[in-house]
Amino acid sequence: MSDLIVIGFDAIDEATAALTECKALEKEYLLDLEDAVVVVRDAAGKIHLQQSVNLEKVGASYGLFSGGFWGALVGLLFLNPLAGFVAGSVVGAGAGALAGSMTDYGIDDKFIKSLGATIPVNTSALFVLVRKSQPEKVLADLKQFKGHARVLQTSLSPEDEAKLRAALGDAAKTATA
Repeated sequence: MSDLIVIGFDAIDEATAALTECKALEKEYLLDLEDAVVVVRDAAGKIHLQQSVNLEKVGASYGLFSGGFWGALVGLLFLNPLAGFVAGSVVGAGAGALAGSMTDYGIDDKFIKSLGATIPVNTSALFVLVRKSQPEKVLADLKQFKGHARVLQTSLSPEDEAKLRAALGDAAKTATA
């Protein structure tokens, strides 16, 4: 079962820096992220989502290859595999991009937007869905954000949430999921 962790940051670019650090920890096999989203609320109060997985791009790539394959096979039946490959690739890429744009993977976008609307202007938040981790090593690495971050919401156990708050220097207690 995955754990949801939402951390708010005092500056716009700090959530992106934390995500970069999480991805570095993932390369070291200390953290396994299922999904991650950076939410930025600009000076005008507008919310911007930066998804870590671009589903339109993934869908288009998959559609391009599968459409090309099936198009070439159908083209062979009509003795023109090249035309079938081109037509299948175009249709497959378009259908894949459309399917990717309509798919919600990982953390629910409505939840992200509703919680993102509560953060102050000119700040950011990092939403991560963690499959598994090495908590001691990850918490030690996250101490670099101490004093600049606060836990907004988690699905962690009370003990693990307390450890995370201690690592971030977050004394305030908020509701947990």
